[in-house]
Amino acid sequence: QVQLVESGGGLVQAGGSLRLSCAASGSGFRVNVMGWYRQAPGKQRELVVISTRNGNTDYADSVKGRFTISRDSAKNTVDLQMSSLKPEDTAVYYCYVSGLYSGSLYNSDYWGQGTQVTVSS
Repeated sequence: QVQLVESGGGLVQAGGSLRLSCAASGSGFRVNVMGWYRQAPGKQRELVVISTRNGNTDYADSVKGRFTISRDSAKNTVDLQMSSLKPEDTAVYYCYVSGLYSGSLYNSDYWGQGTQVTVSS
């Protein structure tokens, strides 16, 4: 079983910055994709950014130029630096990990417990 531990988040004024961190742990599991999703009240969970093991990233258009993902594949950690925050960024942010267990042909996906980010206007 893979465990994800998130930290960061909180309340910030519009235009401010926050940093989220996530650490994945689990034996026999090779992490391939790490990233962040978010879910605002009354809305579906949506992609913020993901990072593949070979360094490719995919950002949501709404956060491009404002959010930056950084990943340490050796430590299985991923951070999300959020700048120029807007009220519409308010949501619960979830760390996401996808990978393979040794000997498995199928990916397994895991989610963090979620951390609240609130941006006041």
